[in-house]
Amino acid sequence: MSTQYQSPQIMAVLNITPDSFSDGGHFISVDAAFAQARKMVAEGADIIDIGGESTRPNAKPVSIQEELDRVIPILEKIRAELPITISVDTSKAEVMQAAIEAGANIINDVNALRGENCLKTVAAHSDIKVCLMHMQGNPTTMQQHPHYKDVVEEIKTFLLNRIQACLEQGIAHSRIIIDVGFGFGKTLEHNLQIMNQLQIFTGLGYPVLIGVSRKSMIGQVLGKETHERLYGGLALAVLAVQKGATIIRTHDVAPLVDALKMAHAVLELDNHSNS
Repeated sequence: MSTQYQSPQIMAVLNITPDSFSDGGHFISVDAAFAQARKMVAEGADIIDIGGESTRPNAKPVSIQEELDRVIPILEKIRAELPITISVDTSKAEVMQAAIEAGANIINDVNALRGENCLKTVAAHSDIKVCLMHMQGNPTTMQQHPHYKDVVEEIKTFLLNRIQACLEQGIAHSRIIIDVGFGFGKTLEHNLQIMNQLQIFTGLGYPVLIGVSRKSMIGQVLGKETHERLYGGLALAVLAVQKGATIIRTHDVAPLVDALKMAHAVLELDNHSNS
């Protein structure tokens, strides 16, 4: 299915955690986190995605209170001082509720609102968008022998089921974003196959968020450490946009802005030729 090109949005990662795989511990204080948020907005970010619990492979869960203590102060400061869309990366209903009350615009849930009371919490707020991500297993176990009979078809079925659950709960079609979950319970072969067939997901009629920034799939192909994966990530981002992805999640805003401007200059021609 062909997908008409749309100019993508850039979602900038702001991890308020000591143990995230790429930038854990860098932005724990509110002042450091806000300085990073302001920098990413200046570089061209459209969305700031705040995360208070690492979801890297083998990550250990944190308590509700600890996640709230990490996320809410910086969320409130960004909302008060920066004109930016704010996403909160959480799988806990209590954190979702507090984040929405503090001014979040998007709930980005790696568990696709399957946690207790999560679906009802988001459904109760008619203007909040939600990103539903596919993950096989959980962060503690997800990379222990991930297996699929047909990875693309199984992810598609999962996402359509979660979309239906949202629609039945009263969450409008226009509020839903989907994420195939690169690296979340997938081998390198799975990840490459998903990217190769990404148009299957972008053709479903929902915005597709892509999160490949600095991930291990890049390191496995290129033999690069986490801090050396920028160029591989940019290549994947441009491929994803060409296949119809509309939100690209990144740790590296400025380089991605340039890469996507160049992609835009070419791909926008498709819109003109089809109009």
